[in-house]
Amino acid sequence: MTLIGTPLVATLYTWSIFGLLFSFPFTMASNNNNNNNNNNTPRIVELAAQISTSVAQLQEQLSAEGLPSPSFDENFSAKYPANVTQLRDAVLDASAELHELLLDPLMVLFKFASISNLVSIDAVARYKIPDMIPAGGRLSFEEIGQKTGLEKNVVRRLLRNAMAMRILQEPEPGVVAHTSISKFLANPAINGWAQFEARDTWPATTRIVDAIQKWPNSQQANETGWVLANNGKTVPEVIATEPERAMRFANGMNAIDWVPGYNISLLPTVYDWASLGNVKIVNVGGAMGQAAIELAKKFGNLTVLVQDSAAMMGGGVLVPAELKDRITFQEHELFAPQTEKAAVYFFRMAFRGLGDQFAEQVLKAQIPVLESGAKMLIQDVVMPEHDAVPLWRERTQRSVDTALQCFGNGRERYLDEWKALLAAADQRFILEQVHVPKDNLLGILEVTWKA
Repeated sequence: MTLIGTPLVATLYTWSIFGLLFSFPFTMASNNNNNNNNNNTPRIVELAAQISTSVAQLQEQLSAEGLPSPSFDENFSAKYPANVTQLRDAVLDASAELHELLLDPLMVLFKFASISNLVSIDAVARYKIPDMIPAGGRLSFEEIGQKTGLEKNVVRRLLRNAMAMRILQEPEPGVVAHTSISKFLANPAINGWAQFEARDTWPATTRIVDAIQKWPNSQQANETGWVLANNGKTVPEVIATEPERAMRFANGMNAIDWVPGYNISLLPTVYDWASLGNVKIVNVGGAMGQAAIELAKKFGNLTVLVQDSAAMMGGGVLVPAELKDRITFQEHELFAPQTEKAAVYFFRMAFRGLGDQFAEQVLKAQIPVLESGAKMLIQDVVMPEHDAVPLWRERTQRSVDTALQCFGNGRERYLDEWKALLAAADQRFILEQVHVPKDNLLGILEVTWKA
């Protein structure tokens, strides 16, 4: 079986919002889920004390920096300074554990398995209810019903379920107002992501285990939960034939820049680009040149050639006039043999949507032009081992890793898997260093070609 629409599949998965919106760094953290203590203090009492101490310290830090205390007020912006990261992690993990200890087993399962929550999120996003409510304003259930064409009881059912998740609020009976979360959902990119999650991702993820049973251990993009949920069509085949869904996908892509630690503006800070000297970088799978622009803006010693399929480049983004002499574009499919000689080849999230056999093909495609000493810089997730990061981060990352499987049998990779992938492609790919900056979601694997 061959990979359907191979070049477009790979590039689309590279930018998959599901992989982009939620993943976390390979950093060490204390394990807050350890139930073994050295005294007779009940665990729930111990957790309560941890929460109390950490919250007090967290608030002290926020006050010292003149920052507001966390709130669901529609004007609150959840931006936390780096020096409170550990305190925040401690509170989130301890409060989650305390909450789950006090639930019955069935309620713990329900907490993680309830699908009705996504129904309300979909309704709020699809009807664009956050757009109806003016900043600081209010609307009644009846008024929202008039705007949506829905009866009051339908509006009330959907919105009160959303309110239970802190999406919208009911400051007085029958009246709806914003919270910080519903205000965030008014952002077109976030709205697009929410709709794509509910209408496209969810049906596909429900078929992941079916696909595993039907095609055990498959790496093929046409043997997935997505294909089972879409009448045999792969992601690019659906996007090519269904404009409305293609638009949802495209709008969702724009949500990437709203993920803390994932914003492309952080790219210049995650590696010592200046140390490369006056070099040419080939940005393989560089889409519309967003990464190239960020690098060229900050480092005058770099010139960047952006390679991708014509469909993904789409004419390129508007390159600032002062950078046009250092950023060029070239149509080049991801799996095609590389034709450009350069000192550095840069891949930003180009492998997470691919099974190993196809990721190997991408690496091997670069070999024809590689000279000894050439660098491959791979910006991607390095999966943490169990208990290596705070539990709340780990839960999200495991969930995203699972979701990646439904689109094209891709996955996030652990460090040993990255090493195995490079060795399988060619023993001359030498992993020199792995850079994972604190609180950044993507690492840089620095690989040198040693002929």
